[in-house]
Amino acid sequence: MTLELIIFIASIVFGIIIYWRESQTNRVYRFFNKLMNSKELQMKPTDKKGFVYEQNFLLRLVFIVSLFLVGILIARFLIPIDLATISLFASMIFGTLVGTYLAGFIFKSSAIIDEQSDSLEEKFNDVVEKGKDFIEDLKGEEPVAIKKAQEEIEKPKAEEKSARERLKDKGLL
Repeated sequence: MTLELIIFIASIVFGIIIYWRESQTNRVYRFFNKLMNSKELQMKPTDKKGFVYEQNFLLRLVFIVSLFLVGILIARFLIPIDLATISLFASMIFGTLVGTYLAGFIFKSSAIIDEQSDSLEEKFNDVVEKGKDFIEDLKGEEPVAIKKAQEEIEKPKAEEKSARERLKDKGLL
């Protein structure tokens, strides 16, 4: 059971590596495509499809099973030890399939995150510009009430008589 678990995890990593490698370049698939198909049926130079990259489930399964069949046959002839070959074979196939879909999910989510981070950066820059405009508006003009108060303070007050002088004028003192 431990060996199957180790092989399963290793095959998930193997599936991720295969998917990533084919997303970078698909030269092996192009080679087999040129070998098997006529000139009219060959894939276009802009096509990125590979053995597992951008393939549907059934073709992915066929390619992975055939890869592991060849690998198991070679291993059986080189190493005559029998270790529940069918169980390990099934774990490797399933783990590799899970790894390819996991890698596809990671690549697609990272592309979406990059796209959203670009739009978030634009939104952030817009908010910063609006904030700068708002601060300039605050610095630009003083409110009318403050202007009136400053004018009243700056005006020299008319020479007002003191309370004592006003009382003398009225004759109360």
